[in-house]
Amino acid sequence: MTATSEAPVTLRDWDLVREALRRKELRQALYDDGAAVMADCLLTLHGEAHRSRRRLENRLFRREVFTHWEREVLGATAEAALAPYVAAGRGDLVPIGYRTTMNLTALIAGIDRPARTPEETEHLYGIVRTFSEGATAVHSTRHPGELDAEVRRAMETFDEEFFTPSVERRRRLLDREARGDDVEVPADVLTTLLRNSDELDLPPEVVRREIAFYLQAGSHSTANAFTHTVDELFRYARSHPEAIDRATDDLWFAQRCVHESLRLNPASPVAWRRPLAGVTLSDGTSLAEGALVVLDLAAANRSADHFGASPGTFDPWRRPAPGVPAWGHSFGGGVHACVGTELDGGLECPDTGPGPDHLFGTVAIMVSTLLAHGGRPDPDQPPTSDRTTSRTHFSAYPVVFGPRTGAGA
Repeated sequence: MTATSEAPVTLRDWDLVREALRRKELRQALYDDGAAVMADCLLTLHGEAHRSRRRLENRLFRREVFTHWEREVLGATAEAALAPYVAAGRGDLVPIGYRTTMNLTALIAGIDRPARTPEETEHLYGIVRTFSEGATAVHSTRHPGELDAEVRRAMETFDEEFFTPSVERRRRLLDREARGDDVEVPADVLTTLLRNSDELDLPPEVVRREIAFYLQAGSHSTANAFTHTVDELFRYARSHPEAIDRATDDLWFAQRCVHESLRLNPASPVAWRRPLAGVTLSDGTSLAEGALVVLDLAAANRSADHFGASPGTFDPWRRPAPGVPAWGHSFGGGVHACVGTELDGGLECPDTGPGPDHLFGTVAIMVSTLLAHGGRPDPDQPPTSDRTTSRTHFSAYPVVFGPRTGAGA
C-alpha cells in the first residue's frame, strides 16, 4: 500500500515500528503543535542540526554522571519531596512525582532555585506543568488558543524569574573561567549550550526552549512513569501481596516493575513521523513524502511474539524475546532514542540479579522510597484520570502513609 498526505499509515507491528524509529528519512512530527515549547529543541531537530546538538549534549549524559546522580543526589531528593506528605499522613502521587523529578531535572537542565523554599518549588512546578501541556498539545482536549496563551505566559514568567538569572550566573562563571580564575562551573545542559554557543549559533529563545524542554520532558515523563508503576504494583499486589515488601527492599525487583509498567504505559502511546522523501519499508509498505506515519508504540509493546503470553498483563517476571528491551519501544529508538534512558530506567535487569555497577534508575528509587514510608492507596479517595489529554494519565492519585502492611490495598 502507499501512504499519501491525506491517508495516514499506522504501524503496529513490533518490527516495523522498530524499523521506522530507525529510518533517518522519517522526521519527528508529533510535537509540531507544541512549537511554543518544542520548536528547534533536540527532540524536534533532524539531520545535521540534530546530530550536532546531540553530540554536544551527550557529553553530559554519560554513565558516570548518571551513577553520581543516582547514588549521591536522588535518594535525598526523593526523601525531601516525600517528607511533608509523610508528616501529614497522606498525599498525592501526581504532585509527589512531579516535585521529586522536577528538582532533579532542574539540576540537570541548569535552572537555579536560589530560595529553595516550598513556595519557589511550587511556583516552578506550576510553570513546568504548563510546559508539559504545551508540548503535548496534539493530545490536549483543551481549546488550542487558550492553551497556547497559557503556555506563552508561563514562558515569559520562566524567562524573567528563572531562565535569565540562571544564564547570567553561568556567563559570569564562564567569563571568570576564561580569565583563568579557579571557579566551579556547573555541569548541566544550560552551561554546555552557553559554553558552545559560537559553535551552535543558537538564538537565546532557542536555548530557552531547549531548557524548558528538558525541564518538562524530564519531570513529565518520569513523574507519570512513577505514578503508573505504583498503580500497576498496587493492583498486582492484590493477588501477590508479597510484591510490596519485595519492591520496598529489593531495588532490582522494583526496577523490573518499572520496566514492565513502562512497556504497558509508554509516556506517549504513539510516535509520529513524516518522510522527507518516499520510503519503502521492509514489508513493502510505501510511505509518500510528507505523509503522516503513526507508530503505535502501545500496540507494538503488546506483541505476543516478543513479550510472550498475556502481553497486556503486568508481570514483573516477564522475559522478553532475546534482544528486546523489557520496556519495549517506550524510550523510542534511532536518533531520537531518549537521552535519559539510563537515568530514568537504569540498565536492563539481568536474570542473575544486579552487579556492583548496576544502575536502577530514578523511577525504581522513587517507588522504593514511597513504599518504605508505608505508601498505599487512600481507601476513601480513588485515583482519577486526566481528562485534559487523550493520553492515559492520572490527574490525582491519593495515597496514605503509615506502617508497612505488605499489601497493596
